Amino acid sequence: MEKNQIFIKTGTKYKKMTRELLEESNLAELIGDKNKMVGIKPNLVSPSDPANGGTTHPEIVAGILEYLKENGFKNSMILEGSWVGDRTADAFEVCGYRQLCEDYDVEFYDTQKDKSYTKDCYGLELKICESVKKVDFLINVPVMKGHCQTKITCALKNMKGLIPNTEKRHFHSMGLHKPIAHLNVGIHQDFIVVDNICGDLDFEDGGNPVVMNRIWTAMDPVLVDAYVCQQLHYKVSDVPYVKLASELGVGCSDITKADIRVLGEDIQQNIPERRKVVEVADAVEEVDSCSACYGYLIPALDMLKQEGLLEKLHEKICIGQGYRGKTGELGVGNCTRNFKHHAEGCPPTENQIYEFLKEYISK
Repeated sequence: MEKNQIFIKTGTKYKKMTRELLEESNLAELIGDKNKMVGIKPNLVSPSDPANGGTTHPEIVAGILEYLKENGFKNSMILEGSWVGDRTADAFEVCGYRQLCEDYDVEFYDTQKDKSYTKDCYGLELKICESVKKVDFLINVPVMKGHCQTKITCALKNMKGLIPNTEKRHFHSMGLHKPIAHLNVGIHQDFIVVDNICGDLDFEDGGNPVVMNRIWTAMDPVLVDAYVCQQLHYKVSDVPYVKLASELGVGCSDITKADIRVLGEDIQQNIPERRKVVEVADAVEEVDSCSACYGYLIPALDMLKQEGLLEKLHEKICIGQGYRGKTGELGVGNCTRNFKHHAEGCPPTENQIYEFLKEYISK
C-alpha cells in the first residue's frame, strides 16, 4: 500500500473483510519486525453498542488480531479512553471488548487510568498517555461519523482517546481544531482501518446509524479525513483541523491526489446532505463546551424539535466552560450552575436535558 491509497471493501462479514483488506494492503510488510508492539486504537467513546453508530465494531479488531497472529506478530495491545463523562470500563464491557480481549488473549489499556507525559507537538505542549510509549506500530481503528462541533470525526480526532481527561477538557478551551491537528504531530499513526459500517453522521455518540457496511484501509490520516469530508458533503475548509494537520506535515488534505480503490463489488450509496445538528444548533450559545455535554444537548434539542416544542423555546441555551462563574437565564451543565435555570450534571444526559428543557418550555 502507498501513502496516497485508500482501499475499500463492502459487505457484512466484517472480520473476513478486514483480514482481506490487510492482506491487500500488505500490512505485515509495513510493520516489519515481528517483535514490534502493535497498538490498536478503536473508538470506544461511550458505552454504546457499535450498531448504534458511535463505536468501533469488535469484529474489525478481531480481524486485525487474527491477521497479526497468522503473520507471526507476537506482541499486540489495545488502548483507548472514553470521553469525559463516561467510564472506559463500561464501554469496554458494552461494546464487546472484554470478550474480545479474553478470546484473543490481548491486553487492554484504559487510558483514563493512565499516567501522562508532556510532549512538544510542533510548538504546542500537550499531555499524552504513558501507554502510547509502549507502542512501536499504531493501528488506528476509528468510526467514520459526524460530530456536532467539528462536523466530522474519523482518523485524526480519534487520537483524543490517547490523552488524559484533563487534556480533553483543555482541548475544548483551546478550540478543538488546533490541538487536534498538533496532537497528530505528537502521536504518529502508522496504519488506519476505518469502520464505515453504520456510523452516525450527525452525532459522535451514535443513535442514528446510517448503514453502509464498508471498511477502509489507509496510511494517511489526513487524506482519510479529507475523504470523509467529501463523503459527508463538506469542503476540507469546513473542518479546519484537517487542513491544519496537512500544513503541519501530518499528511495530505488534497483529495484529488488520492488513489481510492474499491475491492470487490462497488455498491454506490447516497449519503443525505441534511444534518440534524445544523437544524437545531441555532438555539445554542456554546463557549468551550466538552464533546459529551454538547453531544447530549443536540439530540435532546432534536427530540424537542420532533415534538414541535423547540419553536416554543425563545431563550438561547448557554453551554460550555466559558460560562463558569457567569450568570444568565438558561444553561446546560455544571459550568452554568450560576444561571437562573440550568440542567445539572457533568455532563447531564440526553434525557435529563430533554426533560429539563421540556419543563422549562412548559412554564
